[in-house]
Amino acid sequence: MPNFLIYEQDGPIVTLTMDQPEQRNPLTGNTAIPEFLAAIDRIHDDRGVRCVILTGNGPSFSAGGDIREMKRQATPEVSEMDIRHEYRRGIQRLTLSLFNLEVPVIAAVNGHAIGAGLDLACMCDIRIASEKAKFAESFIKLGIIPGDGGAWLLPRIVGMSRAAELAFTGDMVDAPQALALGLVSQVVPHEELMASARSLAGRIAQHASHGVRLTKRLMREAIHSRLDTVLELSAVYQAVSHKTPDHSEAVDAFLEKRAPRFS
Repeated sequence: MPNFLIYEQDGPIVTLTMDQPEQRNPLTGNTAIPEFLAAIDRIHDDRGVRCVILTGNGPSFSAGGDIREMKRQATPEVSEMDIRHEYRRGIQRLTLSLFNLEVPVIAAVNGHAIGAGLDLACMCDIRIASEKAKFAESFIKLGIIPGDGGAWLLPRIVGMSRAAELAFTGDMVDAPQALALGLVSQVVPHEELMASARSLAGRIAQHASHGVRLTKRLMREAIHSRLDTVLELSAVYQAVSHKTPDHSEAVDAFLEKRAPRFS
């Protein structure tokens, strides 16, 4: 079976491309999860990576779960505890791993992001949509719930009321609607999607690696921490940052009116 995920690196920017377009890039019933986990480990181990772009080949970003896999799970041979184990050892590991990746991740949504495909985009930090993109939190249409963390992720992006409407109806929204909801930060012509994602990734990657990574970690911790806790963590991260060579270089470059040269 060919690989699900294409891993490409251009300097400090890694592009991950889901590459089962005929099946609309499903996240189950294939090797997607272990390949994602391996790619994330590889990124963690490469201190030179400063930004990641995630996209899909073909007309879909990701159609989410494989319907044939759902059919298997509904058979009497598969118990409820079996299914629980499969979720915990499968897609939920991807949710935790991708959400906690220290490097910023941009979802370049090229087409349909449905069910777990939408939640995959929500695991990323920034979402840019092609004008052809469509989104749906569609689990309810199959009589199931978002088992991959979507009930936690989506309300934090679009707010509880809008997330509830999307989850309770399963309605599909197009790219302009997604922009109005705050689900994506940009909508661009389809042929300009990857160029726009790379431009944004370049603007992120030009900064000191430790600063970007610690800023992301701080924002992640702030989601579920008290203000005083975040302030204390900020003081620690700031103390570390002040002592880095990249900070000294940034200050010198500012005073000398030149571009910084980060290590």
